[in-house]
Amino acid sequence: MLIKTGDLPETLPLFPLPGALLLPRARLPVQIFEPRFLQMLEDCLKTRHRLIGMVQPRGGQLAGQLNSVGCAGRLTAFTETDDGRYMITLTGISRFRILRELTGFTPYRRAEIDWAEYAADLRKPEPDESFARAPFLVLLRRFFAAAGLSTDWETMKDAEDELLIDSLAMLLPLSPEDKQALLEAPTLRVRRETLETLIEFALRSGGGDDEVLQ
Repeated sequence: MLIKTGDLPETLPLFPLPGALLLPRARLPVQIFEPRFLQMLEDCLKTRHRLIGMVQPRGGQLAGQLNSVGCAGRLTAFTETDDGRYMITLTGISRFRILRELTGFTPYRRAEIDWAEYAADLRKPEPDESFARAPFLVLLRRFFAAAGLSTDWETMKDAEDELLIDSLAMLLPLSPEDKQALLEAPTLRVRRETLETLIEFALRSGGGDDEVLQ
């Protein structure tokens, strides 16, 4: 389903999840089991756009204040487990800014949304013309070795710029604050530069230490 600017709703259900990062055109698997979020899922399936707003709570407290920028994901797949949980997949559509939270009517949080700041998210994937992949992969190998991680390096060599950078931003074991900085990066180039800075800082601070890579 192609979503245009005029199709985006003025309000969104919000799914606060510490450390979970969703970016436009990327896919995020999520497990849902709390009653309030099961209700959110049921309500989402009744809408035409099937959008859920992924947003990180500040300080990791689900009942506390939320970061003002999140990313809307379209529900593109879900399966139910025998014990009543749902495994869903959200495909990133566009980032948004929360204008104000709405009260009442639902057990889950909802907000009035502004999409204008991130209108470019609905366009084609952007290139990163200044991306030097070879030295980036060297840096990444050092990080993976320090953190005890493994990956398919051949796939990384051939992946498109946006897929590579955004997948790493979503999957690397970085702090929620670092994930939020990556989410709010205005362009792919800035996101890649931010990611490089975070990786270099982690390596200088001790590589795989839990306090760096939590």
